[in-house]
Amino acid sequence: MPKHLVIVESPAKARTIERYLGDDYRVLASYGHVRDLPENPGKGKFGVDVEHGFTPEYVVGDDRRKHVDAIAKAAKGADTVYLATDLDREGEAIAWHVTEAANVPANKTARVTFSEITAPAIREAFAHPRGIDRNLVDAQQARRIVDRLVGYTLSPLLGRKVRSGLSAGRVQSVAVRLVVEREREIEAFVAREYWTLKGLLETAAGEPFAADVVKLDAEALEIDNGTLAEHHVEMLRGLRPRVTSIATKRQKRSPAPPFTTSTLQQEASRKLGFSPKRTMSVAQRLYEGVDTPDGHVGLITYMRTDSVAMAGVAMGEARDVIRDRFGEPYTMPKGRVYKTRSKGAQEAHESIRPTSFRRSPDALAGHLKPEELRLYRLIWQRALASQMEARELETTTVELEAGPYGLRASATRTLFDGFARVYTEGRDATPSRSGEGADAEDDEADREARLPALAEGEDTTVRDVEATQHFTEPPPRFTEASLVKALEDNGIGRPSTYAATISTIVDRGYVRVEERRLHPEPVARIVTDLLVQHFGDYVDVGFTAKMEEDLDEVARGQREWVPLLQAFYPPLRERVDEVRRTTRRRDFTTEPTDEVCSLGHPMVRRLGRNGYFLACSTYPEHKETRPLPGDEPPALEGAGEPCPECRQGTLVAKRGRFGPFVGCDRYPDCGYIRRDGPGPPAQLPFTVECPKNRDGHLVARRARRTGNVFWGCSNYPKCDYTTNFEPLGALHDTDEGSVARRGDGAICLRCGATIDLPTEDDLVGRRLSGGPPDPAAIAPPARRNGRGRSGSRGGATGNRRRSPRSGRVSTRA
Repeated sequence: MPKHLVIVESPAKARTIERYLGDDYRVLASYGHVRDLPENPGKGKFGVDVEHGFTPEYVVGDDRRKHVDAIAKAAKGADTVYLATDLDREGEAIAWHVTEAANVPANKTARVTFSEITAPAIREAFAHPRGIDRNLVDAQQARRIVDRLVGYTLSPLLGRKVRSGLSAGRVQSVAVRLVVEREREIEAFVAREYWTLKGLLETAAGEPFAADVVKLDAEALEIDNGTLAEHHVEMLRGLRPRVTSIATKRQKRSPAPPFTTSTLQQEASRKLGFSPKRTMSVAQRLYEGVDTPDGHVGLITYMRTDSVAMAGVAMGEARDVIRDRFGEPYTMPKGRVYKTRSKGAQEAHESIRPTSFRRSPDALAGHLKPEELRLYRLIWQRALASQMEARELETTTVELEAGPYGLRASATRTLFDGFARVYTEGRDATPSRSGEGADAEDDEADREARLPALAEGEDTTVRDVEATQHFTEPPPRFTEASLVKALEDNGIGRPSTYAATISTIVDRGYVRVEERRLHPEPVARIVTDLLVQHFGDYVDVGFTAKMEEDLDEVARGQREWVPLLQAFYPPLRERVDEVRRTTRRRDFTTEPTDEVCSLGHPMVRRLGRNGYFLACSTYPEHKETRPLPGDEPPALEGAGEPCPECRQGTLVAKRGRFGPFVGCDRYPDCGYIRRDGPGPPAQLPFTVECPKNRDGHLVARRARRTGNVFWGCSNYPKCDYTTNFEPLGALHDTDEGSVARRGDGAICLRCGATIDLPTEDDLVGRRLSGGPPDPAAIAPPARRNGRGRSGSRGGATGNRRRSPRSGRVSTRA
């Protein structure tokens, strides 16, 4: 009988830890937060008592109740309840919520933390337990309440003044503002033409090399048109540039530090194409543990961190691995220590690194999923490279003069590759004067190049001059990675919130991702303008960063959290009340135009759910609308005809979220939409029991968008079972499941087993509480798009046979 109970967040983490603890320990998962503020506290309520010290009104969700009950029951019979949740504020809060929800006495609890799930780390943590850090709990609680007050105060206002369903957030709205302001910078940018000149030179020995023309009369050369460029080209031809100086410079480049949460998300986006959300999901699995040749073990340290520190033991192991793999020249005499520069970093944490450098990615290739292996390789290489010797470069710069012109030739070569043998850091594309982004793993100067042997005073010959036209470029749109970096650089959010923030602004329709770049939707501009105009300080980068610093002070015990909220909330509430009283929706969602409606009224540019359109300014008295010039949908059949439903309106072409369609111009008074295409599908001539709940039967339906036929439960929406596989009327004798056609074969809709296609004889005389089978069901099927959803589950495999008597189809191993 176990004497002690251990609580962690996830079942995967529980399974890994349980392997390191003896029979005296039982490990249960809380499945994340066991309680939270209510999602629907009621109209005008927040789930927080703002009148009495901002007391939170926590509730245990229905999906968490059984886990809390299991923990409470197990805790009663345990001598000690160890709270082994994550070592950040969120983990500290989960530990506290578990004790509160399960009524675990404080004198029975012990808090243990570790940054890696390995046997030594677990033993060390359990040897030095502590109590729950209420400062960390208060900081998390204050953050949660602030976010609730902002979201539940501003979101209803946006619903009234812009469009229903919109949301605002303390960090989310600032992130949207950054994207919108960057887009406006791009739109306002005016490209400027400029030209560069490159001379193709030759030494007296006939060796060619290239040199940039950089000066004219000792001043920087500026060329803004092709005529001037061609003039300089003609002037340079035939000159004999003389070498005036040769400079050789050696430099060392140190490797990038081990990953933090932010830098991991950025690099995984650049090199692997992972979104921040996907990166954190994969990293979570690597942290919690996978099966390896060494058993079930966590492969990386805790992945939510803003520290670049590395434990001394890990640095020592890294040096041993470097020495064994690459030799003494690549090995540091002692570990390289990095200083964390990010605002509010928690130095007690470690960076993200492998739990053992001896577990190379190649050794784990057969044990990890492809995406896990790719991310682990990135983490392993970056952390190992951080402890390797510096890269040594030699750059030679040659200055030449040819009359009034100054030329420069340079070349860089690697003397010692150092850490670059394992890893070089990726870079985001950045605008440059030449219009070329630096989206490479190394700077342009790092590219290997050679110059011929030259001496000061030596004359060279101009063989040709190349003039190249360029245009200055606007700042690039944010990627998910570069937005994370911008948030971190400005002190907005924390490691645990970056991925969630990016996902939120995309999921809420403020931003769309195209070719990995973030584009703001029209509603994002309107919401940003409203918030900046009326709540500028609340969506200001500096204000949001200051709030993060205040919460950090709460975590360190330097500030009380209730006075912080008392200073924050009342001014926000008053501002919201004022905006609600003094503004109207059309103040934000409409713009005047030169267009007039059919009655001669001015029309306005109005924001709708699917973008902007023209609407009569007298709405709701006159509800005429039309697309913006240039956005008109293509000519559609039926447009211009009288509406057959209301007989008052006229059918017009419109554009909706699924594309162009024809509908009544009296919408919303008349909701008629012309629906062309095939009619309703023919129903089955026999009854097929729903494989999911067995209290309904399958009926044929036609997909609204594609027109494809599928079969779904008659009890929809209570039951959402659907399949694209056509039921045939036979039964699978293993589990009485209905058989459906799949390609040239068949499948059991209940267990997913693959079955040979039944012949007509198998079905003749078979009545499944209905009439005889339709012979057409045995004919070769029409080609269908898509695969079955519920009906496409995998099932048993093996050889199949059919019973000649019953017509049922059986599976033979």
